Parts: sequence; C-alpha cells; structure tokens
Amino acid sequence: MKILRVVASLFFAICHFGSVQATELRELPELVGPAAQPVQADYLVRGVQRTAAAYQSQNGSELVLDNGLIRRRWRLAPNGACVAFDNLTTGQSMLRSVRPEARITIDGTAFDVGGLVGQPNHAYLKEPWLDDMQADPQAMQLVSFEIDKPVERFAWDRRRHAAPNAKWPPDGVYLRMDYSLPQSGDNPAEQSDVRVSVHYEMYSGIPVMSKWLTVHNTSEREIVVNDFTCEELAIVEHTSWVEKREGSPIPRPTCLHVETDFAFGGFVHENTSRHVVHWRTDPLYTTQVNYRLETPCLLVVSPTYGPSQKVEPGGSFESMRVFELALDDGGRERRSLALRRMYRTLAPWVTENPITHHLLSNDANRVRAAIDQAAEVGFEAIILSFGSGFNMENRNPEFLEEWKAVADYAEEKDIELGCYSLFSSRGVGKEHMIVSPEGQKPKHGRCPAVTSSWGQNWLATMRSFYDETGFDQFENDGPYPGDIDITPRPPWQQGIEDSRWVQWRHTTKLYQDLRAAGIYINAPDFYYLNGSNKCGMGYREVNWSLPRAQQVIHTRQNIYDGSWSKTPSMGWMHVPLSQYHGGGPAATIEPLAEHLDHYRRMLTSNLGMGVQAHYRGPRIYDTPETRDMVKAQVDWFKKYRDILESDIIHGRRADGRDLDWILHANPHLENQGMLCVYNPLDRPMKRSIRVDLYYTGLTDVASIRHEENQPTDVKIARDYHVDIEVDVPAGEMTWYVLQAAESN
Repeated sequence: MKILRVVASLFFAICHFGSVQATELRELPELVGPAAQPVQADYLVRGVQRTAAAYQSQNGSELVLDNGLIRRRWRLAPNGACVAFDNLTTGQSMLRSVRPEARITIDGTAFDVGGLVGQPNHAYLKEPWLDDMQADPQAMQLVSFEIDKPVERFAWDRRRHAAPNAKWPPDGVYLRMDYSLPQSGDNPAEQSDVRVSVHYEMYSGIPVMSKWLTVHNTSEREIVVNDFTCEELAIVEHTSWVEKREGSPIPRPTCLHVETDFAFGGFVHENTSRHVVHWRTDPLYTTQVNYRLETPCLLVVSPTYGPSQKVEPGGSFESMRVFELALDDGGRERRSLALRRMYRTLAPWVTENPITHHLLSNDANRVRAAIDQAAEVGFEAIILSFGSGFNMENRNPEFLEEWKAVADYAEEKDIELGCYSLFSSRGVGKEHMIVSPEGQKPKHGRCPAVTSSWGQNWLATMRSFYDETGFDQFENDGPYPGDIDITPRPPWQQGIEDSRWVQWRHTTKLYQDLRAAGIYINAPDFYYLNGSNKCGMGYREVNWSLPRAQQVIHTRQNIYDGSWSKTPSMGWMHVPLSQYHGGGPAATIEPLAEHLDHYRRMLTSNLGMGVQAHYRGPRIYDTPETRDMVKAQVDWFKKYRDILESDIIHGRRADGRDLDWILHANPHLENQGMLCVYNPLDRPMKRSIRVDLYYTGLTDVASIRHEENQPTDVKIARDYHVDIEVDVPAGEMTWYVLQAAESN
C-alpha cells in the first residue's frame, strides 16, 4: 500500500504544463486477461488485430505499454524508471538492469532523468529487488504523465499512388512522462525551472517503439542544452566472450534494431546511425563473463557532438527520435522483412514509386515533347536531370514564369515535373564552405555550410522555386552529409559543437516542408524518416558504362542486394538510354530501336522487381515499335503494381550462369504473390524451382497462373514450399501470379 499512496500523491499534484491535464494511473485499465497474453498470429503474415494501449499493472504500481508483440513497463515511484522491455513473440526479456530514462547536461551541469539505483546485480533484474531500489536524490523526479494517440511528425500530402494500406500517422499509443529537479539546496532555483518531458510511442501491429525528449525552459533566463542521452538501455548480451582478440570484436546484442531520424551520410542505416547510436561497455555490469568488462551491451543514443542549443525563456528544445524494432529469432529474410515493415509504418511516403524519365534537356519545347511521350507510354514523371543544363537556382522572373507554364502543361497531361540541384561536393565562396576539425575532412571532399548565408539562400531558393513554378519533384544530389564545421556562423551556428545539429535541422526542415506540400524527394542519403521518398538502391555508377549484357546482370544483382534493407520503392536504379560515363556504342541503348531487346530486358529487370530506375536520356522512345514496347511493359507493371511493389522474398541472386528469381509477397492482396524468373542465358531454360510461400499467407492450396494463362491449383507442402515448373525463353523474364485457390 505504501507504493500506491506514493503514486496517488504524485499524480494528484498540479501538472506544470498548464494546458495539459495529467493522467492518473488508476484511470488506466489493468493488464489482465486476453490483453495480457502475447499475440499468437505472425504479424508479418496474418496481421495483428490488437491495438497498442496503456495499462496499469495488476499491483497498481506500474504503467505498461503493450501491443501484444512487445511490452514496456515503468515504475512510477519512488521515481519514473523503465523496469522491463519484453519481446512477447520470443518470450524473452531484453532488459537486464534499470537505468535513467534520459541524461541531460544544461549549462555544464549533468542530470539523470528518472531511474532507480541500488540494483544488486546488473546481469538480471528480479521483481522483488525493485521494491528496495531507491530514487537518486540528485536526479530529475517524475511529476506527471499523459496518455494519448500518436500524431504525425510532419504532414504528408498524399498526391500519388502509394501502398494501399499506407496510413499516417500510424495507429498506436503515446506516453509523455514529465520530470523536474527536486527543490533543494543542491539544485539552484534556475536549474529547477527546467522541465524535461520524455515521450514514447508504441505502434499497433508491429514490435516498434519510438522515443524522444523535450526540454522546457520555464525560467526567466536563457539556458544551453549542452548534450543529452535520450535512450540508455542495459540490454541482455548477445553472447559470452571471456576474452577479446584484436580483429574479432565482441558481437553486440541482436534482439533490438535501433536507428534515429538524426541520419545522414550513407545509403544504409548502418552508416547513418553511427553518429548517434552507440553500443558501449557497461561498467556497472561487473558479473559479466568478459574478464575486462568489454561486452558491448549498453545501448546509448546520444549525439557525438553537441547539440549545444540555446533555449530562450519560455522556449523548448526537442531531440531527435529514436526508433526501436524488437527482432525475433528468425533468419536474414525475416529480420529484413521486419525492418522493411518498420519503414512502411513510420515513413509510408516511401511506398510512393512514380515511373520517371530523367530528361537530358532544358529546352522548354523539348520538355513539352518529352511530357507528351511520357503520357503516351504511361510514365508518370519527368526530372530535368543532372547534365540537362537546367538551373533551378535561377531567380529570374521570366525564367520562373516560363517553367511554370511548362509545369502547368505537364499537370494537364497528368505528368509530374521535377528537377535537380547539387548541394554537397560543390564549391561556393570560401567563406561559405565547411571547415573541418583538424584530422577530418568533408565526406564529399568539400561541402557548403547549410548555416552560411549561401546555404540559407539556397534553402530559401528551393522553397520559393516550388512555390512559384508548381514543380512536383526534387532531386537533391548530395544533401548535407553530416560534416562538422568549426566556423561560427551567427545567428544559426556557434561552432563545432552545434554545427552538425543545426545543419541537420535546417536540411530536414526543408524536406519536411516539401513532404507537406506533396513534393516527391530523391536524395542519395538516408533521410527517409524526415520526409524523403527514395535513395539509391545501391550501385556503382561506372558499371553503367559496361557492355549492355553486363548491365542487365548488375541491375538484378544490385536490386537483390539492396532490397535486404529497402522496399522496392525505397531505392532507385539507373538505365542509361544515352551514354553515361563512357563505354561507347557497346554500353548505350541509343538509338533505342536498334537495341530494343536490351531496352526491354532493362525494363523487365527493374519493373519485374518493383523498382523504378532513372531512365536517363533525351527521349523515352524513337520509333512506334519502341513506343509500343515501352507502353506494354509499363501497362503490365501498372496492372500488377501493388504486388510488384510489395516485399521481395529473395530467391536466387543473378550470376549470369543460371536462372535467377525473386518472389513478391503480400498476404493482404488478392494477388498474394508474384514470382519473377529471369534467364540470362542464350538458350531457353526449363526446370523446377522450389519456392517458399510462407510470407504470401497461402497455406493449403495455391492457385498459380503462368502469365495470362489458366491457373493451376498446387498443393502447398507443410513447410509452405511449392515446386513450380518454369519455362523461360532465352534472355527473358517470365512470371507467375499466386492466389488463394477457391478450395481454400
């Protein structure tokens, strides 16, 4: 009863955020009965009917977020502290020790936010220990909490085709926990006037949470948020290594995938998370197997630099957001599917996937002709490509008026019009360029500072261009890649400590504003969680100067490899209709009519895997025969678009020696699967291939149709595989549609 009385007195306190009424624990339902049981269905196949919700524990002392797949629990007294984080699918606890909910340094003084101390052993956490653990008297104390639903991080103007079930914001539950410093002689009044809110969201139907902080300055003076840690979790170690050897790092835990929207400088999350997601050793864990206590089992999410942000009286500071995906014990494909599901949920705009021509011209009349061609064959967008000569930084009113008329013409034809701008890896005035700390250099060799007057003018120019012309797409080559700048650039940037934070904030604000306006964004960097649609699938540019036959194999290899961490719609490929880096006639499709077979193979290799390429050249077709071939391929793609843009199940990687294939799977569509099989050889290939249908949701009997022929019912084995007899012409692709048989 003592704990209950403490909790009751805590939440009858007046909420210090005025307009927000604090929730009381007793208002929440108890986590008992069916709600307390793990979901039995596989969320990657059957879907989950239960929604994420907030509960009180049976003993009334804890707050719980639960969605049937994951569960996270907090003690509310003697302080707010996460005491459990469980993967309900595996039945495993991921947490072994209690840590602060956050850490923050304000005006040079560091504070823990919440947490409990006194745990006797940090290898595991027993429930009875919690009753004896105490609040750190110097830490910020929990004063209130609020339960609600997630709200959109920024607006998404959904103007084009996206996944049928794309939803924004995602369904789930939101929790805010408010902390302040206890009033005492050890905590000066000006520091006591700082409040920290720790925010959490748990989403329905997927084992994912997000977390972030806001710091509120309720004092009458300016404060500085020097640095912060918005997540610290003592995670169960992956394995036990008694000793560490040079060249063999100890594996970090694999039960949790963690990334943030503070991401830049790479095509994959592993590269972009390194600035802020850290797996560190845990000095409190003195009973670990490793003799030198070097096991990397402490997750710390904290920027390497800064942010060193000033907060005016009455103002607030918001951190980046952390996203945590609980992984089960499945293999590479399953973990990949979980990651792809996370992106579809947290950034559903990545399911937009327009068919785009990269045009090599800046002549308005030629652009109109290209618009006519695109409309005729079913393409959906034109980007005035790099090398076209188009300059979207031109502020001449006559120029803008001319191109607004072209954009209006494109809109009449239901074609989106976009253009290209280079930010990083370009030179501007020396005073506007990033100056790296000693021993470092810009990622791209050179980069303007977003916070320089040139950078601020560039941002304003990008915004005004779309306002004044009505263009629909933006290709930002070399967005800010995370370079550190030592140069003070008032009023935005003070120097090295805040340079990365403020440049990232300015860049992502542009992307979020464009997302709200419905502008489609290509950016060769990992800005998905901040509004960009697409990054490169992953390829080496000079490979598009190889002989044509080699390009076809590279195309399918690149997509196969890139789609482990991306959905088909998240990555672009490249098709050089005209010469790219070099290679001469052997590497080039132009004249298109003379290489019709290769053009078709590049279309089927991309469209058949659900991926849009940059078809770069002066035209889409040159003869009626070329036009008809392109239109036929585009029509086929649009007919089966939803399943083709669904997840890839990896079959056999292209190697030029045998058939290669992938399976698209989506149990929520009528076409639950599509098998695309490619023959790279110069002779027809007949053979039986074994295909795992588990992720299609098909169970007993599958109706399998070879192209537009009559379907055949095939019994599915107990391990969900079927053997399919395929017949693929030389150098071509064939495809099979999979549906539930009527007998199911």
